[in-house]
Amino acid sequence: MALLLLAGLQLIPGELYEASSLDGASPWQTFWRVTLPIMRPTILVALLFRTIDGVRIFDLPRVLTNGGPGKSTETVVLYTYNTFFTSLNFGYGSTLAVITFLIVLLVSFIYIRVLGAPTQGARR
Repeated sequence: MALLLLAGLQLIPGELYEASSLDGASPWQTFWRVTLPIMRPTILVALLFRTIDGVRIFDLPRVLTNGGPGKSTETVVLYTYNTFFTSLNFGYGSTLAVITFLIVLLVSFIYIRVLGAPTQGARR
Protein backbone atom coordinates (compact mmCIF):
# COMPACT_ATOMS: atom_id res chain seq x y z
CA MET A 1 0.00 0.00 0.00
CA ALA A 2 2.85 2.36 0.78
CA LEU A 3 4.30 1.83 -2.68
CA LEU A 4 0.91 2.44 -4.29
CA LEU A 5 0.36 5.65 -2.33
CA LEU A 6 3.92 6.80 -3.03
CA ALA A 7 3.32 6.33 -6.75
CA GLY A 8 0.16 8.43 -6.45
CA LEU A 9 2.07 11.17 -4.63
CA GLN A 10 4.76 11.24 -7.30
CA LEU A 11 2.12 11.85 -9.97
CA ILE A 12 1.21 15.21 -8.45
CA PRO A 13 3.00 17.96 -10.41
CA GLY A 14 5.28 20.20 -8.37
CA GLU A 15 3.82 23.26 -10.07
CA LEU A 16 0.61 22.77 -8.10
CA TYR A 17 2.45 23.01 -4.81
CA GLU A 18 4.37 26.04 -6.06
CA ALA A 19 1.16 27.74 -7.16
CA SER A 20 -0.53 27.05 -3.84
CA SER A 21 2.42 28.51 -1.93
CA LEU A 22 2.37 31.59 -4.17
CA ASP A 23 -1.35 31.95 -3.44
CA GLY A 24 -0.53 31.99 0.27
CA ALA A 25 -1.94 28.60 1.20
CA SER A 26 -0.77 27.01 4.41
CA PRO A 27 0.61 23.45 4.33
CA TRP A 28 -2.68 22.22 5.79
CA GLN A 29 -4.68 24.00 3.06
CA THR A 30 -2.31 22.65 0.43
CA PHE A 31 -2.89 19.14 1.71
CA TRP A 32 -6.69 19.47 1.73
CA ARG A 33 -7.03 21.46 -1.52
CA VAL A 34 -4.23 19.99 -3.68
CA THR A 35 -2.86 16.69 -2.43
CA LEU A 36 -5.99 14.94 -1.19
CA PRO A 37 -8.24 15.63 -4.22
CA ILE A 38 -5.56 14.39 -6.60
CA MET A 39 -4.85 11.34 -4.43
CA ARG A 40 -8.52 10.29 -4.20
CA PRO A 41 -8.36 7.70 -7.05
CA THR A 42 -5.17 6.21 -5.60
CA ILE A 43 -6.69 6.06 -2.13
CA LEU A 44 -9.78 4.42 -3.63
CA VAL A 45 -7.72 1.67 -5.26
CA ALA A 46 -5.72 1.13 -2.06
CA LEU A 47 -8.89 0.88 0.03
CA LEU A 48 -10.48 -1.54 -2.41
CA PHE A 49 -7.38 -3.76 -2.42
CA ARG A 50 -7.15 -3.81 1.38
CA THR A 51 -10.88 -4.44 1.82
CA ILE A 52 -10.89 -7.34 -0.62
CA ASP A 53 -7.72 -8.75 0.97
CA GLY A 54 -9.23 -8.44 4.43
CA VAL A 55 -12.44 -10.22 3.48
CA ARG A 56 -10.83 -13.05 1.55
CA ILE A 57 -8.15 -13.91 4.12
CA PHE A 58 -8.11 -17.68 4.31
CA ASP A 59 -4.64 -19.14 4.31
CA LEU A 60 -3.19 -17.83 7.60
CA PRO A 61 -6.11 -18.75 9.89
CA ARG A 62 -6.47 -22.10 8.11
CA VAL A 63 -2.82 -23.08 8.40
CA LEU A 64 -2.11 -21.63 11.84
CA THR A 65 -5.23 -22.39 13.87
CA ASN A 66 -7.91 -23.82 11.54
CA GLY A 67 -10.31 -21.30 13.06
CA GLY A 68 -9.58 -22.23 16.66
CA PRO A 69 -9.46 -22.14 19.59
CA GLY A 70 -13.17 -22.58 19.39
CA LYS A 71 -14.11 -20.36 16.49
CA SER A 72 -12.23 -17.24 17.60
CA THR A 73 -10.03 -16.94 14.49
CA GLU A 74 -12.50 -18.27 11.93
CA THR A 75 -12.98 -15.79 9.09
CA VAL A 76 -15.98 -15.58 6.79
CA VAL A 77 -14.12 -17.33 3.99
CA LEU A 78 -12.85 -20.06 6.32
CA TYR A 79 -16.38 -20.58 7.63
CA THR A 80 -17.65 -20.84 4.05
CA TYR A 81 -14.90 -23.33 3.23
CA ASN A 82 -15.65 -25.45 6.29
CA THR A 83 -19.38 -25.39 5.54
CA PHE A 84 -18.88 -26.29 1.89
CA PHE A 85 -16.11 -28.89 2.04
CA THR A 86 -15.94 -30.21 5.61
CA SER A 87 -19.68 -30.35 6.34
CA LEU A 88 -20.55 -31.05 2.67
CA ASN A 89 -23.42 -28.60 2.94
CA PHE A 90 -23.19 -27.35 -0.64
CA GLY A 91 -26.31 -25.20 -0.71
CA TYR A 92 -25.49 -23.27 2.46
CA GLY A 93 -21.82 -22.96 1.50
CA SER A 94 -22.74 -21.57 -1.92
CA THR A 95 -25.15 -19.14 -0.29
CA LEU A 96 -22.41 -17.94 2.07
CA ALA A 97 -20.05 -17.44 -0.86
CA VAL A 98 -22.62 -15.39 -2.79
CA ILE A 99 -23.48 -13.30 0.29
CA THR A 100 -19.78 -12.65 0.89
CA PHE A 101 -19.45 -11.52 -2.72
CA LEU A 102 -22.47 -9.22 -2.39
CA ILE A 103 -21.10 -7.66 0.80
CA VAL A 104 -17.75 -6.95 -0.88
CA LEU A 105 -19.63 -5.55 -3.90
CA LEU A 106 -21.71 -3.28 -1.65
CA VAL A 107 -18.69 -2.00 0.27
CA SER A 108 -16.81 -1.42 -2.99
CA PHE A 109 -19.79 0.47 -4.40
CA ILE A 110 -19.88 2.69 -1.30
CA TYR A 111 -16.13 3.37 -1.63
CA ILE A 112 -16.56 4.29 -5.28
CA ARG A 113 -19.52 6.57 -4.55
CA VAL A 114 -17.68 8.37 -1.74
CA LEU A 115 -14.18 8.58 -3.21
CA GLY A 116 -14.70 8.05 -6.93
CA ALA A 117 -16.95 10.95 -7.91
CA PRO A 118 -15.21 14.32 -8.27
CA THR A 119 -16.44 17.17 -6.12
CA GLN A 120 -18.58 19.90 -7.62
CA GLY A 121 -15.70 22.39 -7.64
CA ALA A 122 -13.37 20.01 -9.48
CA ARG A 123 -15.75 19.64 -12.45
CA ARG A 124 -15.38 23.21 -13.57
